[in-house]
Amino acid sequence: MTSIHPLTIDAYNLFHKGILAFARAERAGIRVDLDYVTRKSEELTNKIASLEEDLRDTKFYKKWNKMTEKEVNYNSSTQLSNFLYKELGIKIKKETASGKGATDKETLQKLNIPEIDIILEIRKLKKNRDTYLKPFIREQVNGYVHPFFNLNTVVTFRSSSSNPNFQNIPKRDVESMQLVRRAIYPRLGHQLLEADYNSIEVKIAACYHKDPTMLKYLHNPKSDMHGDMVKQIFMIDDFDKTLPSHKILRDAAKNGFVFPEFYGDYYKNCAVSMACVWGQLPQGGWKEGQGIPMVEGTLADHMISHGIKSLKHFENHLEKIEKDFWENRFPVYATWKDRWWTLYTKKGYVDSLTGFRCGGVMRKNDVTNYSIQGSAFHCLLWAFIEIDRIMQEEKWDSRIIGQIHDAIILDVHPDELEHVKQVIHRVTCEDLPKAWKWIIVPLEIEMDCSPVDKSWAEKKKIEN
Repeated sequence: MTSIHPLTIDAYNLFHKGILAFARAERAGIRVDLDYVTRKSEELTNKIASLEEDLRDTKFYKKWNKMTEKEVNYNSSTQLSNFLYKELGIKIKKETASGKGATDKETLQKLNIPEIDIILEIRKLKKNRDTYLKPFIREQVNGYVHPFFNLNTVVTFRSSSSNPNFQNIPKRDVESMQLVRRAIYPRLGHQLLEADYNSIEVKIAACYHKDPTMLKYLHNPKSDMHGDMVKQIFMIDDFDKTLPSHKILRDAAKNGFVFPEFYGDYYKNCAVSMACVWGQLPQGGWKEGQGIPMVEGTLADHMISHGIKSLKHFENHLEKIEKDFWENRFPVYATWKDRWWTLYTKKGYVDSLTGFRCGGVMRKNDVTNYSIQGSAFHCLLWAFIEIDRIMQEEKWDSRIIGQIHDAIILDVHPDELEHVKQVIHRVTCEDLPKAWKWIIVPLEIEMDCSPVDKSWAEKKKIEN
């Protein structure tokens, strides 16, 4: 996957120093409330058993048990798919790559079958217990876990984590996130500080493609790319992100259209995600009163008033927006994607701005995304190394204890908090762009902090 590159020595040094900095974080460890983990695991086990008993008493389960040749296994996607779409004859709305009816969470939720909701809840509880909580008990030593942070396992040259996987802690599901983070504490008399790069992949992507529209957005803090997309997609002229419904639609535009488009998705998938998941509209025709509440009426009322009366109409509408998105809004970005792909087809690899070479068999989306994702992480890694160096040089009582996605996690002494915050901001937002001249956009860091002796679940946003 790697080969010689003019900046290979720089890439090597980054990873060499990174491994040493990660090793110090691993040695420091992360404090875990074992009593809480044990108690919560038992509670989840009891709740799972109760839900399983409720499920077995339903006509749905009994019919499934009668029709299947094997013992019912609701964790089996194949068995569940066969029962739903073949035995019960439910119309397939989404197919897997192999052509079978999909059984992912998003698809199953749309079926509105009470027994399926029970199965989804059981799956969620089991994952919380077995994937997130139990590894804390298995891996702890004297009340601390020491997860590995690896730099040799990911093809994008990002990091990974194992034993336990600290980067796997849930984030999208707020209930699961709070459940797991409640188990993580600072050392006595300390507090947890999380420093997270804001939109780092979008910003590093701009350093590659240099699209003037994107650069304009990134250099103007008052601009709102996702808000502008809400206005266009949902035809809302008076967009106000302080309104609950407008905030939901902004999240829909951001995570259901803009980012998927950047990563290679297309309008049909985006339409279903935005309309049916965020907007809570059905997949067929729309009627007045459906969807999320708006300032006046509902989302369906608003869309119907603009001539969009069904998911199919919305797909057609979004197809035009996608065309405008790449041809008029971000044409230089689109041209760069094609140019990057052509370069790969000629050479069999592409070189990142941080000195790494991505090669081998890759799809077009991989070719355009791998370098960006890797370089975005390398920004965090550079900052991690520098903060670790300063920490040792100044002999902080505070410690770096982990790294998760685009964030650094620290166990901080309250007396050092203000100084640590200043160092983090200077290193991440000022020193890094000076060291890497190819960074042509302003970088931002967001910080959250827990109160002294409180869990990670209780962190709140603080000023830099």
